[in-house]
Amino acid sequence: MTSEQTKPHVSLVIPVYNDREALEKAVPAASAALAVICDKYEVIIAEDASTDGSCEYAARLANENPHIIHMHRDERGGRGSALALAAEQALYDIYVYFDVDLATDIKHLKSLIYAISQGCDIATGSRLLPASDITRTAGREIKSRGYNFLVRTLLQSKVHDHQCGFKAFNRQKLLSLLPEVHDTHWFWDTEVLVLGQRAGYKTCEMPIHWRESSGTTVKQSDVFVMGRSILELWWRIHAP
Repeated sequence: MTSEQTKPHVSLVIPVYNDREALEKAVPAASAALAVICDKYEVIIAEDASTDGSCEYAARLANENPHIIHMHRDERGGRGSALALAAEQALYDIYVYFDVDLATDIKHLKSLIYAISQGCDIATGSRLLPASDITRTAGREIKSRGYNFLVRTLLQSKVHDHQCGFKAFNRQKLLSLLPEVHDTHWFWDTEVLVLGQRAGYKTCEMPIHWRESSGTTVKQSDVFVMGRSILELWWRIHAP
């Protein structure tokens, strides 16, 4: 893809809830990267009832830059539901999202996008591939490996890391999955990956450079909810 006419068209989504400081870094970084990679693009700020100024900041950016879309909700619906709504409203057929904290190095964005343009239906960054360069606490490492082991074992997924917030999709394939996706928050990522594989969609996993962020909004209670969600999805898949 060397000519301007063959560059991809991309809708990139940044889900955000009360993270104004991170948003101020993520949006310019995303816009700068996409301007080089893409012919046409949009940055959708999926802002989910924030109360810390993220809403006002996102609205100002959207007014100043035609490439930026501010998608606001007055009541919080959850990260997963925000990503699903953005997929329905996106303009372009390559749909990308990454977490606002930029834990995954944005240098991988080009590879993620081109994986879709070259035939993958789903592309995801992985912190658990041998070639990945990650830094995080031992506690989070143990929880992540335990969680992903359960998903791979119980739900028969071939993916190593289901919860990395750095993914891209053939948008039409993603839209076909959404009616079957029940979760509206953190388990949404896992559910989409598992259902996508079961539908026969080509799923590509890539190593990344990743650094733990102190601003994560994942709570201890979310871990237990996601464990229960694994069992609920297993039952949905296997129930007669």
